[in-house]
Amino acid sequence: MLAPLRRGIDGLDDALLLLLAGRRQLVAAAAAVKQRQGLPVRDAGREARIFARGKGLARRLGLPSELARRQLALVIDDACRQQGLAPDPGQGAPPVAPGSLSPAMTPSASDHSLLTRRLLRGFPPPARWAALLRRLPPSWQARVLEAAVARLLAQPLGAGQLDFMQGRRLGIEVPDLGLCWVLVLDGSRLRATDAPAEATVRGSATDLLLLASRLEDADTLFFQRRLELTGDTELGLTARNLLDRLPWEEVPLAVRILLNRGARAARAARRAHRGEA
Repeated sequence: MLAPLRRGIDGLDDALLLLLAGRRQLVAAAAAVKQRQGLPVRDAGREARIFARGKGLARRLGLPSELARRQLALVIDDACRQQGLAPDPGQGAPPVAPGSLSPAMTPSASDHSLLTRRLLRGFPPPARWAALLRRLPPSWQARVLEAAVARLLAQPLGAGQLDFMQGRRLGIEVPDLGLCWVLVLDGSRLRATDAPAEATVRGSATDLLLLASRLEDADTLFFQRRLELTGDTELGLTARNLLDRLPWEEVPLAVRILLNRGARAARAARRAHRGEA
């Protein structure tokens, strides 16, 4: 049981390094703009806003605020060193004058692209997570799913917009993760059930994430056969059309941020594994 959990942790560690590499690329680009416009390397006001935003997001995500502060301080310090505010003693290079960029800090676009693709290809595809997820007890999966759905659909559930699903069973199948859930509306709560689904939406983990984050629309995904609907078509289409009309701004901010960034990372990783630009 420990080995698959450690593989999952390793995958998340890889994702953190991928995000850090992407951040450094953006820092290098921003540094070049500041140099051209004669702007100061450091902006105390912006750094204060970064810490304030991080503290608020950490609170909404249930993270220790001190952990968030330390991580943000680490990446800000790295960005400052990247822009020449401190020498790199490990390389023995002389200090770079503030406001200027060293040649090592201006990699070409092709270098950026190659590095990003290599890092993305190193991130395990969804199929690699299937074995780990199968080891999780179904009751754990059900609790996580119910909590996520309740969070995402709190507004329409409270307004009674999902009452048409009362007692009806809608399935969600993710073949590349080896997962299949069935949800039923019980009163004002969507819960997981072991009963067979009346209608099932089937799609890859990445495509379902793109749909949930509004980065792709359902019509496009169904037209391209990246999503499939089986069983009671009327029930499935009614649920899909209602979800399409839900006001995105009603979804909690932290959930929107996680969905958007997670979907973008998953889409980029899939493209890298396929060898796409």
